[in-house]
Amino acid sequence: QVQLVESGGGLVQAGGSLRLSCAASGRTFSGFTMAWFRQAPGKEREFVASIRWSGGGTYYADSVKGRFTISRDNAKNTVYLQTNSLKPEDTAVYYCAGAIGLPYKLLSDRGKYGYWGQGTQVTVSS
Repeated sequence: QVQLVESGGGLVQAGGSLRLSCAASGRTFSGFTMAWFRQAPGKEREFVASIRWSGGGTYYADSVKGRFTISRDNAKNTVYLQTNSLKPEDTAVYYCAGAIGLPYKLLSDRGKYGYWGQGTQVTVSS
């Protein structure tokens, strides 16, 4: 059974940084696409970034490009999201998600991800 457990959220001032972690377990993840989504109060869950477990190809939402970096550590079965230059509008619950392979055009489609973590809160104060 696949389990995704996020950690690393917290309260940070605007301009600060946080590193979010997603520990994955339950199977081998080669061939998986892993992603981070976020959901702010009253808003829909939106795509942030994705990475292919094999090969490491990455894809970012325009709103975070140049500020956030997604990466993975195969030995630790962990996916990371380094968030820099945080803004108050980055405040949200951040979710880790996984899917078995996805074509490029579906990487940002939350409906295609079958595995989800419980989320970690990121709050950015102005």
